Amino acid sequence: MTFDINKIQKDFPALHQEIYKKPLVYLDNAATTQKPQAVIDRIIKYNTYENSNIHRGVHYLSQEATNAFEQARIFIKEYINAAESHEIIFTKGTTESINIIASSFGKKFLNKDDEIIISTMEHHSNLVPWQQLCIENEAHLKVIPINEKGELLIDEFKKLLNEKTKFVALTHISNALGTINPVKKIIEMAHKFDVPVLIDGAQGIPHLKIDVQNLDCDFYCFSGHKVFAPMGSGVLYGKEKWLEKLPPFQFGGEMVENVTFEKTTFNELPFKFEAGTPNVESILGLETALKYISEIGIKNIADYENDLLNYATKELIKIEGLRIIGTAEKKASVISFLIGNIHPYDAGTIIDRMGVAVRTGHHCAQPVLDWFNIPGTVRASFAFYNTKEDVDKLVEAVLQAKKMLE
Repeated sequence: MTFDINKIQKDFPALHQEIYKKPLVYLDNAATTQKPQAVIDRIIKYNTYENSNIHRGVHYLSQEATNAFEQARIFIKEYINAAESHEIIFTKGTTESINIIASSFGKKFLNKDDEIIISTMEHHSNLVPWQQLCIENEAHLKVIPINEKGELLIDEFKKLLNEKTKFVALTHISNALGTINPVKKIIEMAHKFDVPVLIDGAQGIPHLKIDVQNLDCDFYCFSGHKVFAPMGSGVLYGKEKWLEKLPPFQFGGEMVENVTFEKTTFNELPFKFEAGTPNVESILGLETALKYISEIGIKNIADYENDLLNYATKELIKIEGLRIIGTAEKKASVISFLIGNIHPYDAGTIIDRMGVAVRTGHHCAQPVLDWFNIPGTVRASFAFYNTKEDVDKLVEAVLQAKKMLE
């Protein structure tokens, strides 16, 4: 399929509306992406014709829903090139995926004075679980520093690795800065110490080709709503050898093999980590979204978004007093910026009234913005359905905010 921006835009009904009597320009994709009609149709189809609880019923609808659900698992296994479909655990999103591993790994493997390494640029979802785990286990949280561009200092990471290191958790792409981290190199370095690595792929999955076997990561997590799928859907990939070792995160139906009042044995993978009734419609929507991306081609998407990022960067830096936060050599299509001394919230409010949706604040990554000694930023994040005309409207809105607030 060739990259046809006109066709792509037609596929996303939410983009074709007005706010404040102006055409919507949606630039908050790092928070949540819009859904193509194919995903919406898949959700409607499930709720209209297939709605049934899975894995439990012998009746027709249950069998159909179960088959669709497990076919989605197989497709996602292939999409990220996992070795086995049972290495794909369905969750409600990246946050739950990370908490599963933090809880299960910590319960079995983390002891007093052990060390866990994260980075300065982590989203709170890949910081707080490890922080709290270290507090509970009297372990220590170590942090990889960054430079003024928002890039990891790899030599400093090397110094942090030692025999006390038990786990490394790192974002693939910073949601606040757009930095694409050299995760493959970091995984190789950690594995020399036999340290497992979890990659927060919430921002990686919409922009990059993900091959978990090539990366050799031990865990990879992502959310559906960041990749044009419904909220409440997510994936935890884990190497079979680790998922077999870890204890369950939640207890209840589905994750058990045999239950008596005296003893419970647990189900095989992946069901050991999928307690209760899953969000079936959202998982089917996630499969559909990833198929949609596959049809366009992730390389086509990456090339288009990179061109959009370069254009937006070039146009925004023409604005006097505008400062971009996060200028790494390798970036995804995210631009965080400040306009002179204008507070991000005030700027965002004016930009919104111009019909342009951006995010303001610390983006659930407060420590990295503290490192830059700023209260927050305005963040414009682009998807493959955005255009250079959207960028021009953003620039116009920023200039208006500057004029009104300076």
